Amino acid sequence: MIRILTAGESHGQALVGIVEGIPAGLGISAEYINFHLRRRQMGYGRGGRMRIESDKVEIISGVRFGKTIGSPIALIVRNKDWENWKEKMSVEGIAKSEEIEKVTVPRPGHADFAGYFKYGFDDIRNVIERASARETAIRVACSSVARKLLEELGIYIGSHVIQIGYIGYEDREKLERKIRRLICKPKGALELSLLADKSEVRCIDKAVEEKMKDMIKEAMKNGDTVGGIFEVIVTGLPVGLGSYVQWDRRLDGLLAQAIMLIQAVKGVEIGPAFENAKKFGSEVHDEIFVRNGKIYCRTNRAGGIEGGMTNGQPIVLRAAMKPISTVVKGLSSVDLKTLKPVRSRYERSDFCAVPSASVIAESVIAPVIANAVLEKFGGDSLKELKKNFKNAFFTAW
Repeated sequence: MIRILTAGESHGQALVGIVEGIPAGLGISAEYINFHLRRRQMGYGRGGRMRIESDKVEIISGVRFGKTIGSPIALIVRNKDWENWKEKMSVEGIAKSEEIEKVTVPRPGHADFAGYFKYGFDDIRNVIERASARETAIRVACSSVARKLLEELGIYIGSHVIQIGYIGYEDREKLERKIRRLICKPKGALELSLLADKSEVRCIDKAVEEKMKDMIKEAMKNGDTVGGIFEVIVTGLPVGLGSYVQWDRRLDGLLAQAIMLIQAVKGVEIGPAFENAKKFGSEVHDEIFVRNGKIYCRTNRAGGIEGGMTNGQPIVLRAAMKPISTVVKGLSSVDLKTLKPVRSRYERSDFCAVPSASVIAESVIAPVIANAVLEKFGGDSLKELKKNFKNAFFTAW
C-alpha cells in the first residue's frame, strides 16, 4: 500500500517527501511532477511567496532510467527563500536563538495559539513553519506519483472552483449539466481541469470568473482574505473500490479525510449532500436501469460512492475553504508573553488560495484512490496491476 511521509519547514532549506508502495515499472519524471507543482502555484490573489518560489522537484531515489523500481521514492523541493532566512531558521544555529526575535502574538484561526501551548514553545515561529500551507508543495509532489499510476489505468482527477466568498453560480442546474457533458467520458476529469486551468480563479464560466476576481480585489483592497468552495471529480473508475465491511475501509471517509487535511479546508461533501438532505428519498437516490445488456444510472446524486464503495460513476467531492487566517489589517489577539491585548501580526500570506487548494485536493486524493485500486487488484509491478485491472466491472452514465 502507498504511504507518504513529508518533512520540512516553510522557510527551511527544503521540503522532503518519501513515497512508499508504488509498483515497479511506472514511468515517472520530474517534468510530470513539476507540471502539477506549477498548477499549485496558480491563482488570482496569491501572495508574495509565489513571486519568490518556482517549485521544482528532484527525484533522489526509487526511480531508475525513468521508471519506478518498487523501492521508496525520495523527493525534494528546495526553498529559494531559505537564503533570506538562514539566521532565523538555521538547524545548527548560525545565530543564537536568544538573539532572534520571538513571535508571541497568535493569529486568530491559525495553528499558532494551540501549537504554542501543545508543544510548550516560547516562540510561535516553530508552529508557523510546519503548519504553513507551504507543506502542500511536497504533498503535491509525492501525490503526483500516485496520480500518474492512476492515469496509466485510465483514471483521471480534475477540479474547478464553484464559489469565491458569496460569488458563485446562480444557476447550479446549468452548471451541473455543463459538468456532466464534460465528465461523461473516461478522461472527462482531465478535460475539466485543463479547462479550469485557463482561468485565473479556475472557474469555467467567464462571467462568473470576473465577479470572483472582483471579490478577491475587494478583499485585497481591505487588507482582508476570502475563502470559497471547489469541486473535485474523478472519472474512469470501476465498481467496487473501497469496502463497507469496516468503518476504516470506507472510501468516502478516506477521501473526506484527505481533503480535510488540506490547510484551511473546514468542510467536505460527497455529491450534493447538503441539498440531498432537504429532499425526500425518492428524489435523491440514483435509479438503476439496463439498456442493451448495459447497466447504467441517469443521475449521480450519490457522488459516485454508495456504501463506502465506488458505484462506477464519477466521484464528485466538494470542499469549503475558510478565508486564510493571516489578515493584513489584523484582528484582536493577545501577546502570550505579556498577556496584554494587541492586534495580530501579519505574516506574508495569500488573499485567496481557493484555486490552489482545488489543485492540491486533486493531488491528495490520488494516493487514497490508488490504494483502493491496489487493495482490490494488487500487483507488485505496473504490468501485473494492468493485467488484473482488465477484469474490472464498469457501469455506464
